[in-house]
Amino acid sequence: MNGSQLRTVLWLRWRLTRNQLTRGNPANAAFTVLFTVLGLVAAGAGAVGGILGGALGLAKASPPTLLLVWDVIVGAFLFIWLLGLVTEIQRSEAIDLSRLLHLPVSLGQIFLVNYAASHLCLPLVLFLPGALGLCAGLVWSRGLLLLLLFPLLAGFVFMVTAWTYCLRGWLIALMVNQRRRRTVVAVVTMAAVLLGQLPNLLNVAGIWSRPPPRTLAPGQPAPPAGPALPPTLQAAQKFLPPLWLASGAGALAAGDVWPAVGGSLGAFLVGGLGLMRAYRSTLRFYQGGPTRAAEKPPPPAPVVRTGRRPFLERKLPGLPEEAAALALAFFRSLTRAPEVKMMLAMNIVMPLVFAAMFFSRSLKMPGAAKPFLATGAVAFTFLSLVSLLFNQFGFDREGFRALVLLPARRRHILLAKNLSLLPLGGGLGLVFLVLVALALRVPVWAAAAAGCQFASTFLLLSLAGNFVSIVAPYRIAAGSLKPTKAPAKMMALVFVSHLLFPVVMAPIFLPPALGLLAESMGWLPGGPVNLILSWLWLVGMAFLYRWSLAPLGRLLQRREQAILQAVTQEVE
Repeated sequence: MNGSQLRTVLWLRWRLTRNQLTRGNPANAAFTVLFTVLGLVAAGAGAVGGILGGALGLAKASPPTLLLVWDVIVGAFLFIWLLGLVTEIQRSEAIDLSRLLHLPVSLGQIFLVNYAASHLCLPLVLFLPGALGLCAGLVWSRGLLLLLLFPLLAGFVFMVTAWTYCLRGWLIALMVNQRRRRTVVAVVTMAAVLLGQLPNLLNVAGIWSRPPPRTLAPGQPAPPAGPALPPTLQAAQKFLPPLWLASGAGALAAGDVWPAVGGSLGAFLVGGLGLMRAYRSTLRFYQGGPTRAAEKPPPPAPVVRTGRRPFLERKLPGLPEEAAALALAFFRSLTRAPEVKMMLAMNIVMPLVFAAMFFSRSLKMPGAAKPFLATGAVAFTFLSLVSLLFNQFGFDREGFRALVLLPARRRHILLAKNLSLLPLGGGLGLVFLVLVALALRVPVWAAAAAGCQFASTFLLLSLAGNFVSIVAPYRIAAGSLKPTKAPAKMMALVFVSHLLFPVVMAPIFLPPALGLLAESMGWLPGGPVNLILSWLWLVGMAFLYRWSLAPLGRLLQRREQAILQAVTQEVE
């Protein structure tokens, strides 16, 4: 491809972008221009702040301090960068390679254009000017030796963007299948949440704990001034490529140039390998290479097993047959929905945090506070499930038509909806509750009372969720947690229902509060009082929930057409 051809392709891309802005919604074009201007202003402010910080704030900082500053900058950038990966993998390429395969042009140059265009994003615009300004400020305050920071920073950016582009292309190839695409988005979202909790996990596990102070022998030189780095972090600086930037900056501040030179060469080498792999996989994808599912050998015929009942044909003891069948069908649907996996991400992270607390060191809490912490764990379990409990039909979308045509009692449909959430929310909630009880050494009375509170809370939220789901249903976009455009009155009602969640959860804190009051007044021990009151509250909620199924079932039957219209209209 010569220069004229490349300019033609770039002009065509610019013309298409301009047409999208001018012929689309004027408000979107105005917001695009406004955000662009704000991004440029923020980038300029970051550059000025970086120069002042390097020239004044870090002029006399010790090498370990400078290393920690760059570690914090790199960590914050990588966290924001990976959070944007969920959005980036859903964007199309700037120039579609499939439309250029029949033209006598160099696809490698178009690939490089796509690579550069795909990284004109807000995290890089905010990070790069500030980092360059910081490097310039350090050169001004510490000398020309810090000029080696510029190739080290360029290698770091090249390495991160190259492997991100490779990962993005691999995920796009996986997401050709729409069902697999939703699962990929859910997994990436959960990975981002886990990454955000990684420092907390490392902290509670004791990995970031500082080494004990050493006593100096007579005549032994004192260690360099500055913060003491944990041994794990010191070892990670040498072997983790994203940390080579901070390691090189600290070494340059100490007068050692080889870590910076080696880090720069290594970063460019690692980035070049990632870009080469991205180009080969991208070209193979557009040319229909061996990654296509059509060329895979057909799977062997499934073996029919006799004597084993299928999952949807199983029976649940104590339930009517139609309610049991619907509960199993709803549960199978929830386990395959990526939206539910996104909601349960926090319920998966928090057990990991408390597991690290339990296996490393237990937290010391006052004895009077432990019953309230166990009850708080119960409330936290249902916090991420509020959107699902209070909008049970919004995730059905077009599938709600089958429920309208189903000759089943409507109270059995509500019962089945509630039971389908019990294994997911209840299973993770009980695991979380057990880990909290073990990590905090909650007394047996308080742990048993928390179990009763967990069951009563599930019944109370199911009752409230059934009513809100019938009165204020709204459609959820497939593959995300984004609601479709609904009337303002409907969204206001949904907002108020979510806002009242603490009010609904308030009654479960009464038993531990009354138990603490009885023990402080010297009447009765607090543990048995908490357990008895929690058990009585559970019995009352069980009767109330069972009584509510019949009137709520009739309400569902009257509002079926309105719910069907709300959850099936596609207004994305």
